[in-house]
Amino acid sequence: MFELDLMFFALAIPAVIFAGISKAGFGSGASFAATPILALVLPPAAAIGLMLPLLMLVDLVTLGPYRGQWRWPIAKRMILGAVPGVALGALLYNLTNPDIFRFLIGAVALGFVAFQLSVRMRLFRYRAEPFSPKAGVFAGTVAGFTSFVSHAGGPPVAVYLLAEGLGKTAFQATTVMVFWAINIMKFVPYAFLGIFTWETFVADLFLAPFALLGAWIGIKAHHMVPERVFFALTYIFLSITGAKLIWDALT
Repeated sequence: MFELDLMFFALAIPAVIFAGISKAGFGSGASFAATPILALVLPPAAAIGLMLPLLMLVDLVTLGPYRGQWRWPIAKRMILGAVPGVALGALLYNLTNPDIFRFLIGAVALGFVAFQLSVRMRLFRYRAEPFSPKAGVFAGTVAGFTSFVSHAGGPPVAVYLLAEGLGKTAFQATTVMVFWAINIMKFVPYAFLGIFTWETFVADLFLAPFALLGAWIGIKAHHMVPERVFFALTYIFLSITGAKLIWDALT
């Protein structure tokens, strides 16, 4: 149970707008931050239950603008990998300690950013190659699991797609496709686990316009921001997300 009071909306409205901007325009990696913000005033299960329909709404309205621009072979392998990841998340939801996975994913995200920066600064050289297709399936599995327990599937997907060397719109469109599928997979298990409640449904009705506003801003921003700036922002968001995951795990 929770109340839709002034404190709730003061935190929820900017968090939902930010989630919409991130998902619709900048690869969704930082959109997970809305969940821990809401967890300041809600039980954790209520926070993830409230966010999923809003994230699905953003997915739905962003599919159209990016239609046909995703890389389906890449998206398919991550979606297939997400199936066992979501299933594992559902099976272990009441048993697992999500802080362990938050820490590991955060460490991988920060390690990847540090590696890319060291290459760009020419601290060492290596032959740049995309990850293997099996790595894409694995990234999907990790994304499916961490997305189920805390909506934090963005970092593993971003790490894999950044290594693929996609252009900014192909990167964004592929991310939209992957999380559209993952969020659909999560809906039925969430319902069976009792994560959705009447209170989260009512809150979603109030917050849906702000999610749509964030999506609109994100789509517009995506096309206005130059590709070099887009990927710089993506690395910044990935770093912030990784650091936040580690902080949440340790505190």
